[in-house]
Amino acid sequence: MSSSPTIEKPPSNTSERGKRRDSPDPKEPDLCAEHEEHGHGGEPAELVRIAFVALAAAAVWFRLWEPFPHISVIGIVAALIGGYPIFKEAFENIIERKMTMELSMTIALLAALAIGEFFTALVITAFVLAAEVLEGLTVGRGRRAIQSLLDFLPRTATVRRNGEVLEIASDQVNVGDTVIVKPGGRIPVDGIVLGGRSFVEQAAITGEAMPLEKASGDGVYAGTINQSGALEIAAQKLGRDTTFGRIIEAVERAEKSRAPIQKTADRLAGYLVYFALGAAVLTFILTHNVRSTISVVIVAGACGIAAGTPLAILGAIGRAAHQGAIIKGGLYLEALAAVDTVLLDKTGTLTFGTPQIQEVISANGFGERQIITAASIAERKSEHPLAKAVLARATELAIPLVDPDQFSYTPGRGVRVSYEGEEILVGSLSLFVAHGMTKGLPVSSDGAGGVSDVYVARAGQVLGSIRIADVLRPEAKNAVAAMRQMGLRTVLLSGDAQAVTSSAGRDLGVDEAVGGLLPEQKAKRVAELRSKGRNVAMVGDGINDAPALVEANVGIAMGSGTDVARESADVILIGSDLSKLVETLQVARRCHGIIMQNFVGTLVVDSIGVGMAAFGFLNPLLAAFIHVTSELAFILNSTRLLPRGAESGR
Repeated sequence: MSSSPTIEKPPSNTSERGKRRDSPDPKEPDLCAEHEEHGHGGEPAELVRIAFVALAAAAVWFRLWEPFPHISVIGIVAALIGGYPIFKEAFENIIERKMTMELSMTIALLAALAIGEFFTALVITAFVLAAEVLEGLTVGRGRRAIQSLLDFLPRTATVRRNGEVLEIASDQVNVGDTVIVKPGGRIPVDGIVLGGRSFVEQAAITGEAMPLEKASGDGVYAGTINQSGALEIAAQKLGRDTTFGRIIEAVERAEKSRAPIQKTADRLAGYLVYFALGAAVLTFILTHNVRSTISVVIVAGACGIAAGTPLAILGAIGRAAHQGAIIKGGLYLEALAAVDTVLLDKTGTLTFGTPQIQEVISANGFGERQIITAASIAERKSEHPLAKAVLARATELAIPLVDPDQFSYTPGRGVRVSYEGEEILVGSLSLFVAHGMTKGLPVSSDGAGGVSDVYVARAGQVLGSIRIADVLRPEAKNAVAAMRQMGLRTVLLSGDAQAVTSSAGRDLGVDEAVGGLLPEQKAKRVAELRSKGRNVAMVGDGINDAPALVEANVGIAMGSGTDVARESADVILIGSDLSKLVETLQVARRCHGIIMQNFVGTLVVDSIGVGMAAFGFLNPLLAAFIHVTSELAFILNSTRLLPRGAESGR
């Protein structure tokens, strides 16, 4: 009952992407903050107040001291003292022109006192005060579950500087410092392992249940636990710049921001107060029964949705954070629940973004080592992604990497180099056709499975071809299948050729695969779907995805992607595990479902309760009991999304 619902204008169209990069409006009320503000004092004081009212009610019931025949001095004094917080808040709301449950409850209490229902007034007051305490404990538990995130960061760190090992405060660590983390210690920074080998438990950050082995070159997150061996880590990100810091920032922002459905809850709460008062007036006109009229006012309660809605949103964002996704506010959580179409970038999102050699095909009797040797010389100065796959294979085969004497690159075709007087060609079929070297070429894969054919020739002879492909992430197919089971339409968007994109789409099982798209064409595709009434989520990782991320109802960036993509997105998946996307969508839908349960439940309970009270089936005491229990039931329903102790305290 502590929230203060108001009748507000409907929120503006929050789907206008150009206006969504806003900070929380300080003028908007924060229901969680309001709960603390109107908590009627500290918890011990409230317990004393409840005990006082209960004892006074017992005294009135047994008529311990009744100097006046029709007036209970104990009842009036105890009601005024016990109900003071309620009366005070009601008065403040009248000044602020707010229609609240406190105001309607004040009217009911004063009416009960006026007709001599002193015991009833005291019991109702005790019920209301007890509900306030229980509600405060419940909401407080929710806030503590989120604030427990702070416990994951160590307060001190061990660093090596100038040959010395020092223990310093975590906020004194600098980028580039070598941080030493002993077994059992929490990692204080995001960074790269320089030395040592260990297993690191990342459940608090990525939601992964099993610890992952970390060795030199592997990335680690702040807030995770080093389990076995000591690690030396090069600090790359500190404090709020770490993945963990961004999680805390997102939750803090969520606590301050308000989703449209939260404002709807406030308006509905206000309407229910008007409904209760209107029904009470009508009841009195028709029945002239004051007890029934008071019961009508008391039984109606909207606090379950007014306080339960922000609690559900906060819990959902906290749970998503523990599972490996940063949602930047309640607005985007609500938008996620409404998504019906998911657009997926291919490279780096569904694939690793690092092409690997699938097969080396010989021509004219040349072996793999000869083919890779020639290709590595030609690709030594190339910056093409396929060149990196060739050089990586050469390193695996212990082939020395040497620079060509001359280097020439033709975009879209390949490279032509000279080395020790021999010409080497490495590239596409069109490059070899242009040089009249089509005899003896291995059969092309025609892009099947997303494979790119790289042909190799040296000194006028075709050596063979190298088949290179970007490998699909192992969890991608299951993630797409899970999204389709949720009734979502999945579309693969890529800048790759249509044949390659279609092949990847078939492997993944998406509904549609569209290739050959430039960044602005991806954004245009998003706009077209939205114009048809689709609620679109765009998932990407690169700079080229930023326009589409901004254009979508919800932009979702892979945590391993570029800074531009992460800044453009509304949701960030920590790491690159697409199963986190499925879990986040499920959390958003579950949150929306819980809020709708509270909405419908409140309307049903209030409607039935008001009807029964109006016809005399509820006395004020029973009406107060129904009000309090229904309110707490809906608030407790919202707590189902809060991270449990095992999750929040790992």
